[in-house]
Amino acid sequence: MMANPLMRGRGLDRATVPGLVLGIGALLVAFLVEGGGLAGLLNIPAFILVFGGTIGAGMVSFPLSALKRLPQVIAKGFQDRTVDPREVVETFARLADKARREGLLALEGEAESLDPFRKKGVLLVVDGSDPALVREVLEAEIDAMHHRHQSGYGLLEAMGGYAPTMGIIGTVMGLIHVLSSLENPSQLGPAIAVAFTATLYGVASANLIWLPLASKLKQKSADEAWVRQLMVEGIMTVQAGDNPRIVREKLEAQLPPAARKAPNPVPLDDRLPAEPPVLVES
Repeated sequence: MMANPLMRGRGLDRATVPGLVLGIGALLVAFLVEGGGLAGLLNIPAFILVFGGTIGAGMVSFPLSALKRLPQVIAKGFQDRTVDPREVVETFARLADKARREGLLALEGEAESLDPFRKKGVLLVVDGSDPALVREVLEAEIDAMHHRHQSGYGLLEAMGGYAPTMGIIGTVMGLIHVLSSLENPSQLGPAIAVAFTATLYGVASANLIWLPLASKLKQKSADEAWVRQLMVEGIMTVQAGDNPRIVREKLEAQLPPAARKAPNPVPLDDRLPAEPPVLVES
């Protein structure tokens, strides 16, 4: 299987991991500066209640299929799969050049080296499908992608809402236990402090894990949808037989100014192939 030429790399996201380290580190440093000890943050029952309760509430809110994908969804928040829109522009400029020279049927061989989404669009064009039908099929594909992604980051958003509530429940349960045994007032302070660790777990997990990951995945989904929409416009311009330079200009107009000039633009010839000479019978 050929690699997707649009993927510049696949590794750890350069913002997610440092952001988590910075956020959790800031929380721990602030706690230590105020005179606390790390042992005071360890509360196994609160941990089980907050994280177990949050996942359980997510199971009630979403279908089991979404819960099964939760590890994959979380992993995607840590992955960096950067798509270069300039390469999308150059690809369609090259396809438009080839289509004008050799015809749309010549693009069938080029489709094998493309990612599945562009391959589907190019093959629809090669098959002679109506332009409205091509756009409808490709935009339906984008809508389906949105739906799949939404079930992933939607679950994380929901868990981000449940976690603080689970923390409060844990704190209330701890306070009930504390107030039920008031015969030793000297132990009330430490017991109340332990009870409030559940609230800390809930608020911290919501605002450092669940909600930030949901926002990251939502942004990644929006970026992918935008690039696919750019691909749709490229496919439509190729099908319309536009001049390769016009194709490049149309697509580059949708890019940020800093990304409009590709480092190695594909050389294009705007001229159509010369017509064969007409033989006149003598």
